[in-house]
Amino acid sequence: MELHTLTIQQLHQLLKNRQVSSVETTRALLKRIETTENRINAFITVAADQALAAAEAADQRIANGDCQTLTGIPLALKDIFLTEGLRTTCASKMLENFIAPYDATAWARLKSQGAVLLGKLNQDEFAMGSSCESSAFGATRNPWDTERTPGGSSGGSAASIAAQQATATLGTDTGGSIRQPASHCGCVGLKPTYGRVSRYGVIAYASSLDQVGPVTRDVTDAALLLQAIAGHDPKDSTSVEQQVPDYSTSLKNDVKGMKIGLPREYFIDGLDPDVQRAMDNAIAHLKGQGAEFIEVSLPHTNYAVACYYLIATAEASSNLARYEGVRFGHRATETEGLIEMMMRSRAAGFGAEVKRRIMLGTYALSSGYYDAYYLKAQKVRTLIQRDFSEAFKQVDILLTPVAPTPAFKIGEKTADPLQMYLSDIFTIPVNLAGICGISLPAQPSAAGLPIGLQLIGKPFGEETILRAAYSFEQTTDWHRQKAAL
Repeated sequence: MELHTLTIQQLHQLLKNRQVSSVETTRALLKRIETTENRINAFITVAADQALAAAEAADQRIANGDCQTLTGIPLALKDIFLTEGLRTTCASKMLENFIAPYDATAWARLKSQGAVLLGKLNQDEFAMGSSCESSAFGATRNPWDTERTPGGSSGGSAASIAAQQATATLGTDTGGSIRQPASHCGCVGLKPTYGRVSRYGVIAYASSLDQVGPVTRDVTDAALLLQAIAGHDPKDSTSVEQQVPDYSTSLKNDVKGMKIGLPREYFIDGLDPDVQRAMDNAIAHLKGQGAEFIEVSLPHTNYAVACYYLIATAEASSNLARYEGVRFGHRATETEGLIEMMMRSRAAGFGAEVKRRIMLGTYALSSGYYDAYYLKAQKVRTLIQRDFSEAFKQVDILLTPVAPTPAFKIGEKTADPLQMYLSDIFTIPVNLAGICGISLPAQPSAAGLPIGLQLIGKPFGEETILRAAYSFEQTTDWHRQKAAL
């Protein structure tokens, strides 16, 4: 039995029955990281000593009869979550040596159950990117083909699952940053409804769009991890005070009579033939299980990318103003005066993509342009939200591709930011509308690269998309296929 290949539910049963220990499991995963990391670069920080100490404590809890779902389970976090005593870099030179004085709520909830933290995962700098190439710590590579990107910005979160370096991980999704890497790496990625999971202690990119979610080996693990992190948090004013259902009860192999919408704007001529084939195959599978398909329209989809890159960059410009070299983060030395110190600190601390987005956002918010750009984008966002509301009057969920193509090669789109931005065309609208979406493995490409299927749900409709995803997963074995590392 190879412990590094097991799911949360499989490990939980073994730990509960005292058939394996958390220390044994943690050592197996640390060994896996050691043997694969030179090819993948999924981790920024590996916390081996802390992980083994936490595993020992978890084993003691289990010996005392306290074995919750995540007790003793080795996990990893995107390096955007604050972790007390362990550095949080956000993949930026700006925060290269920053150690937070407290834990993010999502991690605190996992830690309270006795989860084990293996380390912090690579990402695009400040979560700004779609390929995990903008990290100050080097690009992460896709375990299925190390010449290709794992997607972004939670590229390390997805790559570490595909490389079997962690049992499960957490990422964040601002415009597709969980779902797109999950699609490219052949794992399950869930973006919950905005407000379902606390953002407290998560370094902000675009505060009205960011959302925390799980990246896992299968749908059941996604439900278990969401269960652990979801719920109201008084420390986060955007966290919604709404009861959290038992997501595991929604995992039924039954979509009979479920109405699934196919947005005509998502099935476009430019779609990669492999992606189109995977979607046709998925539709046939779900039809065979008794689901009913209805064509719907989301007419403002074409404006989503432009709308997103005004709102997200404007919020980023505001959020990243705090990194000025005074209170924390990188500070330039040998400067004359405060202004020069701030300018040089930001020039050296931020990478090219972060600077690009700060400039775009600052321009959109500047005097004389606010109404023409930012305010207009907010109005378009309302229209996009309305499109989804109208579609959900006819259907229970929507089925779409996650990305227009399978994983692209490293360096392929870095010279053309617009092409990079367009790789999130099918995921961005979900964030603008604040609703939930899940990516799960569908039929791979002819070359054997993973392709993700996206299921989109109503606000707080995680149970419904989990049910449909689980039902699809039960009739396919694509989630069981592994990268040959």
